[in-house]
Amino acid sequence: MRIGIVACDIFKQEIEFITQGDEDIVHKEYLEFALHVYPEEMRRTVIEKINALAGKVDAVFVGYATCQKLSGIPQEVSVPSVMLEGDDCISVLLGPVEYAREKGICTGTWFSSPGWAEQGMAAVIKELHLDSMVDQGYDPMYFVDMIFDAYRRCLYIDTGIGDRERCEALSREFAAQLKLPHDTRSGSVDRLAEGIRKTKELAAARGG
Repeated sequence: MRIGIVACDIFKQEIEFITQGDEDIVHKEYLEFALHVYPEEMRRTVIEKINALAGKVDAVFVGYATCQKLSGIPQEVSVPSVMLEGDDCISVLLGPVEYAREKGICTGTWFSSPGWAEQGMAAVIKELHLDSMVDQGYDPMYFVDMIFDAYRRCLYIDTGIGDRERCEALSREFAAQLKLPHDTRSGSVDRLAEGIRKTKELAAARGG
């Protein structure tokens, strides 16, 4: 069986943990988080990366949630593929029920994860299209502070893998930059593991 993985680098730590020693995984490729800034380009790139694996793998695990513009990709590519269920990466790590519960506890929650903690403030500035402010002589943090004025806490999702202390420290540092209280709760890699399991089932059903 030959399984390929095309995923967002937000999930890299979790996917590497799940797939360590798995000889069925013959290709892994992590796409930079910055692609989220340009949803149409992100969709085109993900599709191109999957199609490039035609004949090289039996099925592809797409390590993305629907993330704005990615719904329906398995129906458009030339390689059998499985996507993650959920609106975004936090929904994958918490599950929809717990995600909704945490939003209910505090509607002004900024959700962090090991991948998000690694990206830090630079990724937020890029996602909000504020990096161009530097060229215009403005401090992007001025606009970040205004945008985050409605937020009331930063919630770190501990997935239980990798350098947990370092990632949580980075998340706390991010919260401190925004003067937000910081909380931590457990998440899970189960939905990622389930996605890879379904990909293997798909490959087997197609004779892989």
